[in-house]
Parts: sequence; C-alpha cells; structure tokens
Amino acid sequence: MRADALPLITLKNISLGYGSPLLLEGVNLQIDTGERVCLLGRNGAGKTTLLKLINGDIQADEGSISVSPGVRVTKLGQEVPAGLTGTVNEVVADGLDKAGKLLHRYYHLLHEIAQNPDEKLLDQLGDCQQQLEAEGGWDISQRLESIITRLHLDGDTEFPALSGGLKRRVLLARALVNQPDLLLLDEPTNHLDIDSIIWLESFLLDWKGSLLFISHDRVFLQKLATRIIEIDRGKLTNWPGDYPTYLQRKQKALEDEEKENALFDKKLAAEEVWIRQGIKARRTRNEGRVRALEALRRDRAQRREISGSAKVRIQSADKSGKIVLEVDNISFSWQENHVLQGFTTTIMRGDKVGIIGPNGAGKTTLIRLLLGDLEPQSGIVKAGTRLEVAYFDQHRAVLDEDKTVQDNIADGSDVVSIYGKDRHVISYLRDFLFAPDRVRQPVAALSGGERNRLLLARLFARPSNVLVLDEPTNDLDADTLDLLEERLIEYPGTVLLISHDRAFLDHVVTSTIVFEGNGEVNEYIGGYEDWVRQRMTPSTKTGKTARGKTARKSYRITDPLGHNERRELQKLPARVENLEQQQKQLHDLIAGEGFYQQERTETIRVEQQLAALDAELETVYSRWEELEEKSTA
Repeated sequence: MRADALPLITLKNISLGYGSPLLLEGVNLQIDTGERVCLLGRNGAGKTTLLKLINGDIQADEGSISVSPGVRVTKLGQEVPAGLTGTVNEVVADGLDKAGKLLHRYYHLLHEIAQNPDEKLLDQLGDCQQQLEAEGGWDISQRLESIITRLHLDGDTEFPALSGGLKRRVLLARALVNQPDLLLLDEPTNHLDIDSIIWLESFLLDWKGSLLFISHDRVFLQKLATRIIEIDRGKLTNWPGDYPTYLQRKQKALEDEEKENALFDKKLAAEEVWIRQGIKARRTRNEGRVRALEALRRDRAQRREISGSAKVRIQSADKSGKIVLEVDNISFSWQENHVLQGFTTTIMRGDKVGIIGPNGAGKTTLIRLLLGDLEPQSGIVKAGTRLEVAYFDQHRAVLDEDKTVQDNIADGSDVVSIYGKDRHVISYLRDFLFAPDRVRQPVAALSGGERNRLLLARLFARPSNVLVLDEPTNDLDADTLDLLEERLIEYPGTVLLISHDRAFLDHVVTSTIVFEGNGEVNEYIGGYEDWVRQRMTPSTKTGKTARGKTARKSYRITDPLGHNERRELQKLPARVENLEQQQKQLHDLIAGEGFYQQERTETIRVEQQLAALDAELETVYSRWEELEEKSTA
C-alpha cells in the first residue's frame, strides 16, 4: 500500500467525560488525504474538545488515536491567545520549527536595528543570517512573506495593535505557514470580513492538505466540505454528501428515532402494567419476562434525549412612525480616513437593512451615527417618532463579567417582564438553553456561544421596534441560527444588521448598505447575492470611459420615475409625519379626561376629523408604496 493511501489520523473507540453523561462516547473517526471534513453539533456538544484530542492538547479517558508517520497536524483555535506580542512577522514565524525560531529572531533584530542601529545588533543579525542560510531558512522566509501578503497583512505591524479580526488573520497565517498535512480550524470565519472569508474559501479549495473544521457559516461549509460529521449526545455520525443532503437525512433520522422511541416506550409501559399484576409476574415461568423488563428499564435510563431547542422570542413595542431614519448627505472621517462621504438614505418601518464592509471600514461608526451617538461632520440624520431601540453589541460590552447570568438579565430580581407578564428569570433563560446551575455562574465562565445567547436573551427581554444587531451570529449553533433567522423575518419592526454571514444576510435583509472603499457607501436592493449581481463593474467604479475621460458615475438602478413623481415621492415623508402628528394629537385629545363629558356634537366632530385623517393617511401610504415599488422596478 502506498504511504499516501494511509489514513492521516484514526480515532478508535474514544470516550471522554467530565461527569455523566459522557461528552464523547465510543467515537470512531478516520480522516484521509485530501478530505475536507466539517464537524457539526450544538454548542457544548464536544466539537472543540474533539479537536483538542486530535491535536494532543488533552487525553481521552478511553480509546486510541493514531497519526501516520510524518503527518503534521496544526490547529487554529477560536480565541486569540492572551499576552501574545511581537510583530506580525514574528508571530507568524512562531508557527515554524527551528528555521521559524531563527526567522523570529531575524525579524526581531531588524525591528530593533530600525529603532537603534547598534553595531552589536548588526553583528547578531549577520550571525542569524548565516544560520538561516544553513537551515534553508530563506525558502521558508519567502513562504512566510507570501502567506502574509496573501492575507493582506503588514509584517512590521505590532500584533497587539491589530483589531480582533486582523489578529485572527495573523493566527491563520501562523497555522498555514507550517504547511500542515491536517489543518484543524475552529470557527475560522468568526470576525473575518466577507472578502477575507471568500479568500479563505479559495485558498482552502486550492490547498492540497486535509482539513477538519468546525463552522456554522453555511455558505463556507457548503463550498468546502467533502464530508460532514456530527456530534450528537456523545456519538459521532458520518453524513456523506453536501449540507442540504445532510439536513434532509438528519431530519429523516430524527423522525425515525422518534418513532422507535415511541414504540419502545409503549412496550415498556405495557410491561410495567404487567409486572404490577403481582404474583403471576413472579412465577418461575415468567422470570425471563421479568429479566427482559429490567433490561428495558436499563435501556430507557441510558437513553440520551435531544436537548431542547432555543425558544427565541422578540418582544415588539408599539409601532414606530412610518419613517425610522432620514439620512441626508452625511460625511464622517477619522483623521485622514474617510469613513463615508455624502451618504443619503431613508429607512422605513419594517425595513431589514444589512450593513456590509471590510473590518475597519466604519460599519459600527455608521450605526453610531444613525443612533445619534456620533454627530456627522456634515449632513443631517433625522430620527423618526416613537423609536424603541435595542442594540446587540458584538463585543458584549453590555455584559458584566463578574455578575451571574441571572443578574445580567434581571439585575438582582427573580423575575423579568415578558409581554407585560412576570416570568421567573430561570424559566426565561431556559428558553435560551441555560440550565439552572449555569444561570448562577458568572458570565466570565461562559463560552462564546453561551455569551451570544445571553446577550440575545437580554436584548429580547425588553420591547423594541428597532433592532440593531452587530455580528449576532458568531458562535451560534445551526439550530439557534435558523431560529433567530425566523424570528427576525417575522419581527414587525425595523432591523439594522451588521454581518459577514452571507446566508444569514440573504435570508433576512431586504436591502444592503455597502462600504465600497474611500468613503463610498452605496445602498442596494436585497441581500448579499443581490448586491453581488447589482454592484458596479470595475470599469464603472474607475469612472473612466474607453477614451480616458472622466465619466459620470453609473448608478446600479435606473430611475423609472419621472421628474414630477420623484418630487412627489421626496415630499411624501414630511407629509406623512405631519399627518401622524395630527393623528397623535387627536388620539391624545380623545383619551383625555372629560372628552366624552362635552356636547355630543363636539365629540362627533373630533371623531369625524380623526376618521378623515386615518383615511388620508391610508391614501398617502398607498401612494408612497406605489411610488416606491415603481422606483425599484
């Protein structure tokens, strides 16, 4: 048998537990050359633990793991290691062996010499160069520089100064530079922007090594995975085929399991009735039946039920005004960096708006401008009426690390108000998959997925009509992700969503605001794939015609409205706001004390006036919708 035909790694009958039931029970797995295997499972199922076992970070209680001779295994974890220092070049070089340590020293000396050109340092640099040549280190150096360039990193930048997303890219470069035979990736798309995710997909598709990765990015796993495996209640199941096939087969397997369990429970119940009959059940000739019942009881006690799904519900406040936000020609810059220039949009009640752009482009800055936390340096942001805003922060800054899960929701109380009714906080948190013992633990002890679920629980405990979500999908398992999608689609209010999850954007949003570089921000109809179809071609973006003259910018959608209709559409928001204010005044008047103690003729006049306003508003709404539909046709 050829060496390359051997499996890279084999797991036999692996079991591991931190109590009962076991986290992994009798797991068997083989990964072959060229495979790209996606590992799925709910939060807490044991996915990261399995990667740690394969990487040798921890040991199993039972079973064996065998790695073929010469096979290199490298792992990229979810979190950025604390206290990691040095330049990007130095951090990436740490992923290599002896030559990597020499490269690390070489880059470190270069960095020191740039600040202090001392002769001793120059001598040390010369010695380091000679050792690198002897180790063939310059070939490795070219490989390192190639990886850094392809990941769009600056090798001389200090690692601690980077954003969270850029730090992840550096750690990815450190994992890739070692050219592993088997690469282990734990949620590699978390905190990466869409361009970086697409680059990573392309890189891994061309890469000749094997891959075992955990991901809930459905587009990412659909493009990469040649096989799907899943941890469910301690057992590992192999699901050949793509992600849609997995979903169909998994659903069928769950339905079959439910039927088998129902038949088993029916038989057990019948046998329990029989045993209670007394003396007849204890006769000698029935001992076999008694032993069979005892076996049934043991099997039932050992059955591991599917843990419940999250029950995400979003509390809706009263409707906001028809116009939620009017943005007129706003610009904002950080020093010399133009975040956005001359951006204009109108966000209506019920809009679901996705915000797309590279890390550091200014997506969160735009949110702060829209919410009034920042003032634009030019232009106007006008908020609509009756806004109740709930904000999901990707950095979880609103969570108190030292407080318990319960206190982060109820602030010392035992109850939360949900749809106007008191509910015990432990019962409410159970809907978000927190067990009672977990509710009393500090936030600092939670995993990334648990923190995100806690933040969602906190967010949805208060009524809102505007939801602002900054990267809500990181660390969520597929079931919770699907449920969150459904709830956002059903949500009657307005949603502003920053996300790099392409499938999530396509399923949820009705329009996208895209940062396209140099302060240019454009709005498109639809989700991510719609933007890809609609965005301008490179020749249009340059603003140059074939003759080399500057061309007028081509917009993505030709305006089908005539001049008069466009002017009418522009005036409608102000007209609606005026009518809604009159409507509110009349509602307040009718709700006031003594209104119905007046002469009946006066109350009838006000009621007729309100009815006329309601009818006029409906007419204006219809006309607005008609012109909006026509303008986007």
